[in-house]
Order: sequence, then C-alpha cells, then structure tokens
Amino acid sequence: QVQLVESGGGLVQAGGSLRLSCLASGGIFRFSNMAWYRQAPGKQRELVAAITSGGSTNYTDSVKGRFTISRTNAKNTVYLQMNSLKPEDTAVYYCNANNVIYNYWGQGTQVTVSS
Repeated sequence: QVQLVESGGGLVQAGGSLRLSCLASGGIFRFSNMAWYRQAPGKQRELVAAITSGGSTNYTDSVKGRFTISRTNAKNTVYLQMNSLKPEDTAVYYCNANNVIYNYWGQGTQVTVSS
C-alpha cells in the first residue's frame, strides 16, 4: 500500500526557515517524480516545486531562490527546504508522487508564517 507522510510543518516568523519531509512507502519512490503543492484558504492548490526521478528540479516563480527541493532515494524521502519565509507562504503543503501510471497525495502539513 502506498502512503505519503509529510512532516515538518509549523508556525514560524517571517524570515524564518522550515524543512518539510515526505516519506513514501510502498516501493514507489525511486520510480516517482516527486512534488510539493500548497493550498491556501480560498485558493486553488498550486505546484510549489518538483523533482523528477532523475533529479531535475523546477519551482514556481514565487519561491525561486528561497525554497529547495531534494530527494534521498535511500531513505524514500523528499524534502522541501524553505528559507526567507513570507506570510504569503502560509498554506497546507502536500506531497505528491507521480508518474505516467499513478498519482498519489499525502495528507498535508500546515505551514503558518506570521508577520
């Protein structure tokens, strides 16, 4: 059974940092493109950052230079290092694992940035 479990969210002041982690079980990790999405209240879910199974990355413009996505295949884990956080980064952050066959989601972790 595939599970994605996020951790690392919380409350931080503007300018601070958090590191999100997503542990993938079920044997899919090394075959998966991994991504972080976020959804703020009243807004649509948006892609924040993605990393392919081969390690290529891309970011939404608003987080470029502040966030870094990485993966450790030996630990079945993808990370999102978030620096210089802003109040507008406040959202529920979701981990996603996908390829041409499947698309899985985690339960989400809340990130709140106070001004």
